[in-house]
Amino acid sequence: MKIGIVGLGLIGGSLAKAIKKNTTEICYGLDINKATIAGAFAQEAIDDEITSDQLDRCDVVIVCLYPQQTIDFILENKNRFKKGSIVIDSCGIKGKIVSSVETELSKCGVKFLGCHPMAGREFSGFAYSVDNLFDKASFIMTPTDSTPISVVKEISNLAYNIGFAKCVVSSPEEHDQIIAFTSQLAHVVSSAYIKSPSLLKQSGFSAGSFKDLTRVAKLNEDMWTTLFMMNKEPLLMEINHIIKSLEDYRDAISEDDYSKLHDLLKEGRELKEISNNQHNK
Repeated sequence: MKIGIVGLGLIGGSLAKAIKKNTTEICYGLDINKATIAGAFAQEAIDDEITSDQLDRCDVVIVCLYPQQTIDFILENKNRFKKGSIVIDSCGIKGKIVSSVETELSKCGVKFLGCHPMAGREFSGFAYSVDNLFDKASFIMTPTDSTPISVVKEISNLAYNIGFAKCVVSSPEEHDQIIAFTSQLAHVVSSAYIKSPSLLKQSGFSAGSFKDLTRVAKLNEDMWTTLFMMNKEPLLMEINHIIKSLEDYRDAISEDDYSKLHDLLKEGRELKEISNNQHNK
């Protein structure tokens, strides 16, 4: 199989390295940064460079760009993909991506499958890509009624061969609803939390809790702004819910309501334990 990766940043570069490490597939790279391409060659992450005019050399194309760039690239090059080939993406938003490109690619005889590798780091760029980023990670696929089951099977097999521990099938809508909670809300909360006036006084007073809660505040604002806006309604629902929960804690503390505060904390602990048990099954 000949696989093309568009955008050799953290995710694209890590996918290329994992493909070369774990499979015998041929891997091509496309990136506008020539230094990145040179680095990919030097680290043997790709077999060759391709341009957009050479996309028809690929059986599978993985587009690893920011959300709007992903849509733009696919639509601008829809006639350049090999007929019968598969195009997938790696964005953290699925509804907007799938609705924008699936039908247009289908008209050109190309199959599209929305995907989301659930892995990342605080850093971006090819320099931080690693060949084991996806070890023990989940690979989410969001087929629609128009997606052939053969495409899901082929990409699932590729994901497992690359090193993913689990493949999850979801609808684009379900993906966006759940990811608003499991990922996007966490980034919003972390970004808001770190804006406390106490931040610059925390040295020597912080440990694991502080590090855990602030880790994802170190985000790429260009990418995450677009992700949040493209998933506006599910994310707003989660933000409104956590605001209400915080108000409950605030009111209990403000009113010296020990019983209420105790119950809120107990409820949170129990929900965490339930979540852990489900995850470990």
